[in-house]
Amino acid sequence: MLRSIALLIALSAPAAVPAQDAAKLDRPGMTALMRHALAPGTGDPAGFRLEDCGTQRGLDDRGRDQARRTGAALRAAGVVFDAIWTSQWCRARDTATLLGLGPVTEVRALNSHFAGRGDRAAQTAEVRKMLAALAPDARVLLVSHQVNIRALTGRGTRSGEVLAATRDANGVLTVTGSFTVAP
Repeated sequence: MLRSIALLIALSAPAAVPAQDAAKLDRPGMTALMRHALAPGTGDPAGFRLEDCGTQRGLDDRGRDQARRTGAALRAAGVVFDAIWTSQWCRARDTATLLGLGPVTEVRALNSHFAGRGDRAAQTAEVRKMLAALAPDARVLLVSHQVNIRALTGRGTRSGEVLAATRDANGVLTVTGSFTVAP
């Protein structure tokens, strides 16, 4: 019984963002990239339609909780973003919204290009162009998919993982740190 209560308290408390990781995100000009929260499975089912969340692989209860707790941890660390961009896929859009960090803008170029659904090179170039157009001190959070984040950074991510990155004048990203709130 006591173990169950301790587990419930641990799962309901906001996770802390380690101070060194919060500091990496809380600098002018930083870009954060977050893989959508836990959505069990791989890819999307046959019959996928962007406009119908019922045809997509979505967040489960643990994924929704992971997104809320990640947002709470970022708020507790004082991290603020000037813009939050998300893929139009429901699991990414839901993650971005559940973070509770501010208004969310859908960006088609952040849509998954897994299994030939999109154009990796064109989408990556478009995101880099958008990043390059930002004011040098603007802080932006991108919520997307593992394949997109890998294309932008050269690094894979776990569900719900947040990467901190610097960006150059061409929108090229260099990862400086990461953290994950466990689902």
